[in-house]
Amino acid sequence: MSPFALTRTLPLDATAAALRADVATGLTRSPKELPPKWFYDARGSELFDEITELPEYYPTRAEREILVARAGEIAEATGARTLVELGSGSSDKTRHLIRALPALDTYVPVDVSESALTGAAEVLLAEHPELTVHALIADFQYGLPLPDTPGPRLLAFLGGTIGNLQPDERAAFFAGVRAELAPGDALLLGTDLVKDERTLVAAYDDAAGVTAAFNKNVLEVVNRELGADFDPGDFDHVALWDAEREWIEMRLRARSAVVVKVPALDLAVHFAAGEELRTEVSAKFRRAGVRAELAAAGLESTHWWTDEQGRFALSLSVPVSLPV
Repeated sequence: MSPFALTRTLPLDATAAALRADVATGLTRSPKELPPKWFYDARGSELFDEITELPEYYPTRAEREILVARAGEIAEATGARTLVELGSGSSDKTRHLIRALPALDTYVPVDVSESALTGAAEVLLAEHPELTVHALIADFQYGLPLPDTPGPRLLAFLGGTIGNLQPDERAAFFAGVRAELAPGDALLLGTDLVKDERTLVAAYDDAAGVTAAFNKNVLEVVNRELGADFDPGDFDHVALWDAEREWIEMRLRARSAVVVKVPALDLAVHFAAGEELRTEVSAKFRRAGVRAELAAAGLESTHWWTDEQGRFALSLSVPVSLPV
């Protein structure tokens, strides 16, 4: 059997159709918004890689610290023969898990980007020629059609990406994960933790302006893909902490009144001076809240690890039966 397989569960035009739908809906509602997944074209991915190296942006370093320190414990607790990673990207952080899992047979990276999947697989197979990689071109928010692989399976959702989902979306996501997990399987979840406002805002509004460029890149994506005429210079990057909801919001604020045309949608979008377009929500968590959300979906939290400064957490949970 070939050590690499690629399965597409998304239609070839799914990404383009989803962008059209999100722009049509998001720019005609009030308040205006776009989902954060549209940040990540090639340029956006480069900018995010730069963000992870910034002194203000602690989540990537904190999560990596936990993985390096605790990979052996995660391996011992799960005995996983299959590692599934949602939103795998370059599969950089999971290398710590792959090296630590002695019984690992199969790695299943899941991402919407075929190029990211094939590139990561090439590197991983060079490092681990004994490994089978079965990549899935899929959007984890629309079901998890996992291949038949050896158990037990460890499903990893890292990077704090769970925070980009609204509470109802998180509930649906956890229910979908629970439906895929068999007895003996486990979920490894990365969550950014609630901390002081200054630290949180700085992580999303760095002094060098890299996050501002990343935020404005979504306008370039809409321009390129839908023929829009956004001028990123017409908007300011804004990062705000919502203490009630305990999440960071990234927005783009119109510097003056402007009309943006989106020819592919036959749409003219009016922005008033100071009007904001929300581009990301990034929820921060507390241990009790994570446990409660998992429990509501039939997942029992069994392990909780943080970095030394308590900024970020990895939790391990297993499927249990919901009360009737």
